[in-house]
Amino acid sequence: MEINNASMIAEMQQLAVESQPGALQPTVNTSQADFESLLGNAIDHVNGLQKQSSSLATRLELGDSSVTLSETMIAKEKAGVAFEATVQVRNKLVEAYKEIMSMPV
Repeated sequence: MEINNASMIAEMQQLAVESQPGALQPTVNTSQADFESLLGNAIDHVNGLQKQSSSLATRLELGDSSVTLSETMIAKEKAGVAFEATVQVRNKLVEAYKEIMSMPV
């Protein structure tokens, strides 16, 4: 899974500047939109890996000589690892949501 590090670093630097004493700057809440686009891009990337893996497997089964078994297996493993990572992130998000919802007001 490929994640855009530049946006995460920029957000961390902005938070570091804001956390310094006397640094009162008006802030715009763009973190929700950034998180949404980051998550959407990650899911699209995983979907692309799965489609590529499926396409390579189909071509290999049909006897396409330009596709090797090792290439197909690597693509399948990449798609599997990316999917497992996505499932783990989803599980952590659900767990955090449940914890927040169970907090007393």
